[in-house]
Amino acid sequence: MKKGCSLPIEMTGAPEETWPDEASLRIEARRRALLEAIDDGFCIIEFIDGPDGPLSDYVHIEANSGYERHTGIADIVGKRLRDIAPTQADVWLELYGGVLRTGRTVRFEQEFVAVGRHIEVSATRLEPESLRQVSVLFRDVTARKLAETALRASEALARDNVQRVQLAMAAGAIIGTWLWDVASEKFSGDEGLATAFGLDPSLAKAGLALPEMMKSVHPDDQAGLAAAIDDALRRGGTYAHQYRVRRSDGKYYWLEANGRVDLGPDGRPLKFPGVLIDIESRRTVEAQRDRAIADLRALTETLEQRVEERTASLMQAEDALRQSQKMEAVGQLTGGLAHDFNNILAGIGGSLELMKTRLTQGRIGEIDRYLTAAQSAVKRAAALTQRLLAFSRRQTLDPKSTDINRIVAGMHELIGRTVGPGISIETVAAGGLWPAFVDAGQLENALLNLCINARDAMPHGGKLTIETGNRWLDERSARARGLAPGQYISLCVSDTGVGMTEDVIARAFDPFFTTKPTGQGTGLGLSMVYGFAGQSGGAARIYSELGTGSMVCIYLPRHLNDAHVDDTPHEDPPPPGAVGQSTILVVDDEPLVRMVAVEILEELGYSVLEAEDGPSALKMLTARPDIHLLVTDVGLPNGMNGRQLADAVRVERPNLNVLFITGYAENAVLNHGHLEHGMQMMTKPFAADAFARKIGELLSD
Repeated sequence: MKKGCSLPIEMTGAPEETWPDEASLRIEARRRALLEAIDDGFCIIEFIDGPDGPLSDYVHIEANSGYERHTGIADIVGKRLRDIAPTQADVWLELYGGVLRTGRTVRFEQEFVAVGRHIEVSATRLEPESLRQVSVLFRDVTARKLAETALRASEALARDNVQRVQLAMAAGAIIGTWLWDVASEKFSGDEGLATAFGLDPSLAKAGLALPEMMKSVHPDDQAGLAAAIDDALRRGGTYAHQYRVRRSDGKYYWLEANGRVDLGPDGRPLKFPGVLIDIESRRTVEAQRDRAIADLRALTETLEQRVEERTASLMQAEDALRQSQKMEAVGQLTGGLAHDFNNILAGIGGSLELMKTRLTQGRIGEIDRYLTAAQSAVKRAAALTQRLLAFSRRQTLDPKSTDINRIVAGMHELIGRTVGPGISIETVAAGGLWPAFVDAGQLENALLNLCINARDAMPHGGKLTIETGNRWLDERSARARGLAPGQYISLCVSDTGVGMTEDVIARAFDPFFTTKPTGQGTGLGLSMVYGFAGQSGGAARIYSELGTGSMVCIYLPRHLNDAHVDDTPHEDPPPPGAVGQSTILVVDDEPLVRMVAVEILEELGYSVLEAEDGPSALKMLTARPDIHLLVTDVGLPNGMNGRQLADAVRVERPNLNVLFITGYAENAVLNHGHLEHGMQMMTKPFAADAFARKIGELLSD
């Protein structure tokens, strides 16, 4: 990289494909010209993270040609500090790092032996701080340093007399000298000093008056000059100050006064000799530099604005792409739903039509066949709904502390019959497996779905492995699975089948996505597993390699309260009859559902009341203290849902039992499944005998 150049403009973060355009090239050319117009050396450093930790190195990202002239270091852009000055890196990092951390500008002087110059270095943080950049300016102060050296030499010659300091300086930098005998309050200066202050040179012989000279100082600089002189007299030692003075032409010019105050043993100032240096041209260059830097910053802001505009444009394009993909997924979902539900409705509607026809014909004996077909279609619709709710994490779950090893062992025979004799099954059960807090029935359903998918991936037979294990996931491992760090139980099903491509893996959990031929899969199996795992506080992940096989793992959080794990199967008892002369209130805004529930209960011998919303049900419960049980839908209209109705009535009647009926798991309403004593829940649609058993349990409680 040639000296005096900068890093490529892509460093600002703009996408490479958007640069450069003609306008940007013009801006960059103007920016470079402004940089080169700065006579002083200039560079920008950017802190980076290195092997020793954050901000442990910096790289030079910008420099003008004056940088090499002032420092003797060539081709600095792109070089790291630890590469060019490894032994001094910590010193410079501490110095410039302080500027970055505090935002305070620092100035110091440094001798650059390679070029034989004394350089004044000033470093300033570039805002905002998040840029992690510091600008560094290098100004040649060799003339001043030589003047100071000469001044000290002259002081040694003039220590025993009150003669005016005679100083010599190369290149005509010194334009005047003075000697102030502070003890005797005598001040003398040469003709050059008188000329610099716009006074008659003949006054130099008679002696100059400080108050008269102060009148020539620019009004804005007088207070600062007086304070600087007082400070030098008080502390002694070197003195340097810049200010403007008016000459005989009426114009103000910049000069720099350099001197030294000698103190006596008692601390009082004795002598104050010094010289004047013309810095008008240097201040002009500095002003030009400041304007150039201001223009550079303005141009940088323009560039940043253009980058932001281009970035915003790209983000809009990405948003549009994501929206397009989302609509494609919605279209796939609605298309799959329409297909499956239309088939189900066709079966139910056709069965009802045939039942009507057979009743008209008097062929009552054939009705059972159509009735069974319609009921089967209803069950298929309920299963389809549950799978969709599982994917959206809204299915009704009844989690309990569960031994997953026992679940797997209990399903071994069923899985074997399902996958067929051509596939061998191996179970690897971890010893000391932690319990999981999960809905055992839904976990069985998820496991069966995974085994069916594995079977379909091995059309010519193979090996299916079911494995459980305890997993400690650290932050990195948990993040890779979309989980919080902690303890989990894994349930993995692997096969030796055809495997999946990366594209298939990315879409495998999407609802209705399937690679199976039409009619051989709904595409809801894996989406149900994914949703169920997420709703249970865990996650599901796919690991696959094309031609080798696949493994799908469910990760479920460990249940720490493992004092009791109940996985013992229970036989459903026959539906009971009415429990005493009980009165039940049924609340549902759907007339057909309410009618079915009322008639089932009346068939069992209960006295049944009904209401269509929460407010009317609350009035009835207040007026009828003989109501023994409340059966209510969760989602009700007119400002009061089922849970609010139950809470309101149990304020006055805390022992009233409640059965919630829901079409899906309104977890926020039902307190995420944590129901109070005397409350239970059922999911629509439900079988009449299961409904009767639940009613009997609550009335016997």
